Formats: sequence, C-alpha cells, structure tokens
Amino acid sequence: MKRNMIRGLLAAILTTLVIAHPHSAASQMMRSCAGRSEVVKFLDQNFSEKLTAVGLINQNAILEVYAAKSGTWTLIITDVHGVSCFLLSGDSWETIPTMPGLDT
Repeated sequence: MKRNMIRGLLAAILTTLVIAHPHSAASQMMRSCAGRSEVVKFLDQNFSEKLTAVGLINQNAILEVYAAKSGTWTLIITDVHGVSCFLLSGDSWETIPTMPGLDT
C-alpha cells in the first residue's frame, strides 16, 4: 500500500513538473542533476539540509528527502550511477513522529 502511495505521489510530482515547465523534461533534468556528493554538499552548505528520509523507487533509483531545522526541504532522486536530480523543494517541512498503534 505504501509503495502504491509513493508511486502515485511520484507520478503526480513528475506530471506537475512537466506541466509547470514549458521546456522538455529532458532539458530540465540536464540542468538540475549532478553527482550525489556535489548535490549533498550544495544542500548542506547553502541550506543546512540533511538527509531526513529515503525510499527505494526501483532497483535503479532511490528517493531522498533533505530537510533543515529552518523548514526548507529538497526532494531528489539518485540513480545507481550516483547521479542525483532535483525534483522539488519547499518550506515548512515538519517531521511527524509515528503515532503508537499505527504500525501497518
């Protein structure tokens, strides 16, 4: 069930990115991807964002969420070759603890 929710969210995000940007998705990715170590360093130095959550998309990529105490957050995808691409970023990130008894 969680996997379907993540896939649905990812599909909505990618659709929104394609609609929101008049340029082709491929050209957008070319400008917003770099080696993972470069991306992590950039997020740390410029926004104090640290790895907050991670999830497996498939055998070739993972989804990573970086967030800062200030509330900024960035969502990236990293492939098996170590290339990370920015998907989304925003403000007002809140980490919500799991409520007792809600384990599925």
